[in-house]
Amino acid sequence: MPDVVLFESEKGEVIKMGPITIRILEDGSNTDNRIGSMSLTIPGNTPGPVLHWHRMHDETFLVTKGRIRFTTDKGIVDTKAGDYVVVPTKAIHTFSNPFEEEAVFFNTFTPAYYVDYLRMLADAMKGGQGMQQTQKDIMAQFATFEVEVPGVEVPK
Repeated sequence: MPDVVLFESEKGEVIKMGPITIRILEDGSNTDNRIGSMSLTIPGNTPGPVLHWHRMHDETFLVTKGRIRFTTDKGIVDTKAGDYVVVPTKAIHTFSNPFEEEAVFFNTFTPAYYVDYLRMLADAMKGGQGMQQTQKDIMAQFATFEVEVPGVEVPK
């Protein structure tokens, strides 16, 4: 029988992606890749990823500190600590922190393989590769695709 796994506060794998700090909580190794989770800390006035959609995984976001802006093909939703956002497969979305204060959110994704996307992207950023095409190539490996929606502008 498997045992319960504890991830102590402030321990574990940390990925830096520009100004964003990602703490991996579950990379799928304890859940047979059924669920992954992480905590993201985003400084104020920080853009997020490109507007995109996932063919194969769902995500959830629990805002635990500050505010996060979610941009979708339907418009903008500003969230605050305590708000919970569900992004089902194929939903067009992105997030950012255009506000002054730091924000933190707890993120889950199923299946857990998506944590490898973040690891690969962080490694590519360290290598200084041409990021726009590199990001698209890495996204495609995880059935994630950039999309442009007329009338929806995502801060760069």
